Amino acid sequence: MTVLDDIVAGVREDLEERRKQVGLSEIVERARAAEPARAFDLDADFGVIAEVKRRSPSRGDLAHIPDPGTLARLYAAGGARAISVLTEARRFSGSLDDLDSVRAAVDIPVLRKDFMVDEYQFHEARAHGADLVLLIVAALDPTQLSEFHALANDLGMTALVETHNEAELEIAMDLGAPLIGVNTRNLKDLSVDTGRFAPLAARAPKGCTLVAESGVAGPADVAGYADAGADLVLVGEALVTGGDPEAAVATFTATGQEHRARVVS
Repeated sequence: MTVLDDIVAGVREDLEERRKQVGLSEIVERARAAEPARAFDLDADFGVIAEVKRRSPSRGDLAHIPDPGTLARLYAAGGARAISVLTEARRFSGSLDDLDSVRAAVDIPVLRKDFMVDEYQFHEARAHGADLVLLIVAALDPTQLSEFHALANDLGMTALVETHNEAELEIAMDLGAPLIGVNTRNLKDLSVDTGRFAPLAARAPKGCTLVAESGVAGPADVAGYADAGADLVLVGEALVTGGDPEAAVATFTATGQEHRARVVS
């Protein structure tokens, strides 16, 4: 069993507990009653998706975050394009309460970052105010991926389709996903190789918005991703451990915009 398989198994178990408390029909109604999802601008300048992240399977505990909303406001003040909120509990110590806190604190789009493997989770995400959701190609078969991508769109949310290799990128491209992530973390051993991004970015279709995920420790990493074609970077660990998340988001954004402008020109 891979790390991903183990995480997904836990996600399914926890989901069943939530489903016992709130059935599918009720969560669907809550999603319908929620305020409309906020649009995520795919054509804006280079930006940062800043993540609320307490811990990770690879590094363990990262930061004590008593109020995710306060952190989200700092991210927004630094110019973040969106806030990513980990809601997986077992490996990342996240929760839907964190999503609620962030949604109430900021006006920019919010991504529910979780392992989405069941229809219920998409209605649940919308009911808790998510504007974007993560779809991990490695966790879904092509039919599920297509159905879930359509469901996210039907609910007004933008799907970030995450890939790790050429085969997964081809699947995302066949799906016609406008927002594609390239995660440079190996899901089998959790190692990171930022060099994986450039070859995949070179194969991505023109007009697609590319998100570089994992491996950002500082401005040099952001510059490298931007030079290779990234339109956004998703950053968590460096922001929650760096001491000044607002300034870090601003620096990463400025660095990425400078380097992306060079590539475009």
